[in-house]
Amino acid sequence: MAGLQYVTKETLEQMKAELQRMKGVERPAASRAIAEAREKGDLKENAEYDSAKEAQGLLEAKIAAMEGSLANLRVLDESNIDTSKVSILTKVTLTNLGTKKQVTYKIVSEQEADLKAGKISVTSPIGKGILGKTVGETAEVKAPAGILKFKIEEITA
Repeated sequence: MAGLQYVTKETLEQMKAELQRMKGVERPAASRAIAEAREKGDLKENAEYDSAKEAQGLLEAKIAAMEGSLANLRVLDESNIDTSKVSILTKVTLTNLGTKKQVTYKIVSEQEADLKAGKISVTSPIGKGILGKTVGETAEVKAPAGILKFKIEEITA
């Protein structure tokens, strides 16, 4: 059983919409596919029927997993983010002390992580390494390439 996950209101709404789509669109389609395959005769040698039943089982498992995730979600209030230290939903500007390159990341939940959009998970190596740090501090991050050092330059909401 997973612990509590924190997400923004936007992500919660996206997850609810996806669950609704699976239940309202995909579930009836899976039932129809099974019914159509069943009408084609002998179920013992009906690959279409077996495939439709398997697809339905996978869909039901996805629905159950999504419902489980939703039960453990808490919405983060973006209006009162503490910017005195690095925490979830803060935007952090870092300088990589090895390369002298500056990057800005938004710290988000695992479900919302998207490196291309500059959003890193609070559970990623960099996310874990900089969590709780304040401006001016240096964070040592264990990465596959070795230990990276980042200086916290700025923390904003």
